[in-house]
Amino acid sequence: MLRHIGAISELAGMRYWSTTHKQWQALIVEAYALTGLEPSQRREDFTPNEMKQGKVLYFEQADNLSGKGIYRMHIAEASVDRVVFDVENVSTLRYLFIPLLHPGEMQSIYFLDRESENVWRYYSIVRTGQNANRLITGNESSAINRAVAFYRSLVGIPTDQEPPGAR
Repeated sequence: MLRHIGAISELAGMRYWSTTHKQWQALIVEAYALTGLEPSQRREDFTPNEMKQGKVLYFEQADNLSGKGIYRMHIAEASVDRVVFDVENVSTLRYLFIPLLHPGEMQSIYFLDRESENVWRYYSIVRTGQNANRLITGNESSAINRAVAFYRSLVGIPTDQEPPGAR
């Protein structure tokens, strides 16, 4: 599970159902791990050995709406039976030149608990800050489809598999 979570480059090409365009589209255009906060510090994906409890890791991804952004991933728990990690933006996310989310205004947390050898329970929460631009708030169907795409990616289901989470 840790190997898959740390494989940031595998997020590139993730697709979701766009409720605006009524078709499957790329959600994550490009993604890569970073050695620090600078986008010029690209590195290979994170290994399970790096993903220890308390560890903070950085990555950059470009999505179809807000372009490139740097994110911080904090490993809250990491054991053979439980993984908890949270992610938040550390750079301002923009649509064209319009700020959508300032640092810390996009936060998510993921809980994974082992049920059996090949079965994990999954729970996640995503929130945007109260000062988030209205361009990205209020579209519940889009938020659902983005969350479903991340879930499917994490568990190995094709992200553009019918049906989408919401139409």
